Amino acid sequence: MEWYFTLLLIFSGLMVLMATGLPVVFCFMLVNLVGAFLLWGGVGGLEQLSLSIFSSITNFIMMPLPLFILMGELMFRSGVAPLMMDALDKLLRRVAARLSLLAVAGGTLLAALTSTSMASVAVLGDTLVPEMERRGYKKPMSIGPILGSGGLANMIPPSGLAVLLGALARISIGRILIGIILPGILMAALYATYIIGRCRLQPHIAPSYEIPPVPLLEKLIATVKYILPVGFIVFLVTGTIILGIATPSEAAAAGTVGCFLLAAAYKKLNWQVVKQSFTSSLQIISMLLILMTGAIAFSQILAMSGASRGLVQFALSFPLPPILILIAMQFILLLLGCFISPNAMIMITIPMFMPVVHAAGFDPVWFAVIYMINAEMSVTTPPFGVALFVMRGVAPAGTTMGDIYRAGLPFLGCDLIAMALIIAFPTIALWIPSLMQ
Repeated sequence: MEWYFTLLLIFSGLMVLMATGLPVVFCFMLVNLVGAFLLWGGVGGLEQLSLSIFSSITNFIMMPLPLFILMGELMFRSGVAPLMMDALDKLLRRVAARLSLLAVAGGTLLAALTSTSMASVAVLGDTLVPEMERRGYKKPMSIGPILGSGGLANMIPPSGLAVLLGALARISIGRILIGIILPGILMAALYATYIIGRCRLQPHIAPSYEIPPVPLLEKLIATVKYILPVGFIVFLVTGTIILGIATPSEAAAAGTVGCFLLAAAYKKLNWQVVKQSFTSSLQIISMLLILMTGAIAFSQILAMSGASRGLVQFALSFPLPPILILIAMQFILLLLGCFISPNAMIMITIPMFMPVVHAAGFDPVWFAVIYMINAEMSVTTPPFGVALFVMRGVAPAGTTMGDIYRAGLPFLGCDLIAMALIIAFPTIALWIPSLMQ
């Protein structure tokens, strides 16, 4: 059978199963079972599939993933984030559109503590939206900044999604984690620029109001007490990797210990918090490991069937510059991101994209960083971005999904600008990884 018929059968079977509403993990498992039986020689193929599943979840490179998830759950459930937001509020007291900018600054710092965008959107929404509504902020400047900056949890270490991508694509996880730092900061800067620019043109969407002055000493105390410790966590996770002091797994362990100490120092650590954090983390990591087994087996089936090799030859047969192939990949990802989660998107596309990436001579870390921006966008892309529904849950009464869609679109535009800049200037993504020891 020709490779394109095999690829069409595998992919169409997967899409049909997903269209039935069956969970993604079971869709992949069914396709893998049928594919292993038919393409790998019957029962022997099923035995090979079981060995593949076992090896994929016992790989040491997956070690940072559960620890990063535990960090995020601990910070979310201990209530440390609101303390940090209060400290930031003191520093931004007299800045125009301060609550919208506070959402961006808070989302950026939260991204260094949690690896899930849903938790970040929930915390920012609960903390800021009621105050924004009371102060007369319009939805584009209340909901939009929270959607945009909440997604930064995927773009600033610790990022569980980056670990998953690195493990599936067989790219250095440490280099991906470090490579997304500057793009994440760039995206936050673009959000802030958009907010300031639009509020200058339309001051009524973020009305100014009188704020009691905060003494300088109080600002310094709040900074030292609640913001500098976040910098310490950032150093434990990313600084140690950059300096060559720790591997990603060791850095994740150090960051987790740091989060426990931080929660204890603020007297937020108790048995209930620990229990909820571990229980939720186990649920999430169990789901991700099952997804991981399905994705790796899917990749192997594509390779053994010849579909991967045929797809590479087909993609490179067009008389097009390789950069256009890269851009075409991003359009595919943008389309998929409108309908499926980042995890599912990675599972479906990475087995097909990575052979093309290597054959076209793209830097894998650079590609991974661009991919991560697409994954970040998918959580806020209409109509099914998961962050949109989280935002709906914390939005004020009377907010429609249309309001949420419209508020988030300008920030998706900022993401596209960031992606274009990184495609045009790869140094943005590759400079810090080049400094790693």
